[in-house]
Amino acid sequence: MTTRRLVLSRGAAIVGAASTGLLLPGIVRAQSSRIRVGFMLPYTGTYSQLGVAIENGVRMAIAEQGGKLGGREIEWFKLDDESEPSKGVENANRLVQRDKVDVLIGTVHSGVQMGIQRVARETGVLNLIPNAGAHAATRALCAPNVFRTSFTNSQPTLALGKPMMDRGLKKTVWITWKYAAGDEAFEGFRDSYTKAGGTIVKELGLPFPNVEFQALLTEIASLRPDAVACFFAGGAAAKFIRDYAAAGLKDKIPLWGSGFLTEGVLEAAGPAAEGIMTTMHYADSLDTPRNHQFRTAYATQFKMQPDVYAVQGYDTGLLLAQGAAAVKGDMGNKQALYHALETQTIDSPRGKWSMSKAHNPIQDIYLRRVENKDNKVIGIAAKALSDSGAGCKLGAA
Repeated sequence: MTTRRLVLSRGAAIVGAASTGLLLPGIVRAQSSRIRVGFMLPYTGTYSQLGVAIENGVRMAIAEQGGKLGGREIEWFKLDDESEPSKGVENANRLVQRDKVDVLIGTVHSGVQMGIQRVARETGVLNLIPNAGAHAATRALCAPNVFRTSFTNSQPTLALGKPMMDRGLKKTVWITWKYAAGDEAFEGFRDSYTKAGGTIVKELGLPFPNVEFQALLTEIASLRPDAVACFFAGGAAAKFIRDYAAAGLKDKIPLWGSGFLTEGVLEAAGPAAEGIMTTMHYADSLDTPRNHQFRTAYATQFKMQPDVYAVQGYDTGLLLAQGAAAVKGDMGNKQALYHALETQTIDSPRGKWSMSKAHNPIQDIYLRRVENKDNKVIGIAAKALSDSGAGCKLGAA
């Protein structure tokens, strides 16, 4: 708060000086020489740890690039979005209109992102999305100034179908919450699985965030599919995994899912998670020099282990640093800046990736199996996978 008050009081002093006709070029230059970067992330509530991991990753990447953007100092702003969609527009406007940020980094929750999306499209502020997977952000509501560094909700499951069919799992039941992220994850699974020749026996759903799975698990047992595929995340995913095993299904019907099923919940899920197969754009255990270097540096700096959210934050920082360097810090040169951001290759801990025409990562999706409380990479489920970008007009010409 002290920093923000100081920033605002200095701004007021400049306005006051200007209105009295005094020229303070030194102060004005000092203010305008800094690039203003705003974090709009969850710092309280369910997703608070994700917000912290993303910010840590961003700051670490930029520090590794010399701590500046295109040779210019950075002024940081932080706003807790509380994962509250109803406040999305208001909060984004506070950063853009009040704090005059050049770059808005956010957010985690797809509903909140839709508020940011509206403000970004109306104001032209550069928005870098470090997590939220809502399709619209890089499809129908895509914008020249909006770039995502994470995934779309259907991207992990778009890699799920073929490896399941490769293992002879020809009939599958799908289960998820009935909400946007669940619907979008299903789209990826449906498209990849049916294309590979599989049959979806039934779609099962329950209202978000309901975790009463028993009736649906009983139905799965009666349907006797070759496998179950799903999208759940967080604490509910851990409960689903435990309930699935308790229902006697674990050793009878293989459980597959979007990587978020087992991301960050293996401790809570316990032995019930052993053997679960998932597809994801990262795994802690990815055995590459780049990932080892990143994980060591992150753990040393923050005294905690990084996760996929830290990687996405890190990549957001890399993208911003590389884009700013390409335009020598001239963030006002929008056309050149957007071109630079569109054409970067990010040397990420997850593996190198590039930006699609709709501004979403083109990236490898890994096949992972839970072994001894670890998401072990056992192969690449899909190489250089891109979201469809359906409905996005960017680069259409």
